[in-house]
Amino acid sequence: MRPNRVRQKLEAGEPAFVCSGFTHADDIDSFGPKGFDGIWLEGEHGSVDAADLGNLTRACDIWGMTSVVRVNKNDQGLIYRTLDRGAQGIIVPHVDTAEEAQNLVNGGKFAPLGKRGLFTSRQGYGTKDFLERANDETLLVALIEDIKAWENLDAILEVDGLDVLFVAPSDFAASMGLIGEVGHPDVQEKIDDALTRIVAAGRHAGTLAFAGNVEKYAAMGVRFFYTDTGPWIAAGAKDFMAKARGAIG
Repeated sequence: MRPNRVRQKLEAGEPAFVCSGFTHADDIDSFGPKGFDGIWLEGEHGSVDAADLGNLTRACDIWGMTSVVRVNKNDQGLIYRTLDRGAQGIIVPHVDTAEEAQNLVNGGKFAPLGKRGLFTSRQGYGTKDFLERANDETLLVALIEDIKAWENLDAILEVDGLDVLFVAPSDFAASMGLIGEVGHPDVQEKIDDALTRIVAAGRHAGTLAFAGNVEKYAAMGVRFFYTDTGPWIAAGAKDFMAKARGAIG
């Protein structure tokens, strides 16, 4: 059975780096040598669905990267079907209460921890003890992205089986009536407070990070770092064209 690299890193106290922006297996394959631990496959805001997951997750497997899929609904059937298609991890949006957190666990973990339907996965082919081992190799990420979740965070932290509690900044700001103002002091205060409480509870904290803030979050105890290829491409393109134009005069 393939190990879940992101889970291994987190359990060892090491940072786990996950990148998004990929919609084709060939792109994942070309990114494989870069050393990231996982690929964030976008099924909430992006095009990824069940028919795509076989090839996308196989490309991750080639490089030992954990395939983590954001689904668009906290639905147990959707969660375990996504796992059955080969994903090694699930990200669920808008987990605002302990009950919603437990629903994620119920869909993503086999009994006795959860209620995942008893079927194998592409990850289980050739693994006779898959049902016994799968819980230890499945990553569940709850998105804390509403002020309601911040208010209920202590109760959410009590739910067993969540591997990462991920504070998502943009929707968090919008839920506070500050849409598009992630940098607002009130938003940053709440985000930092949530991350601090997650770490203090001995749980794995995650958030969106870029070159400008990753050191701050690492110092706070965040270990699950999600980033996107878009800013890298934009920065590289801008620098490339600026150098060419500067040389031309």
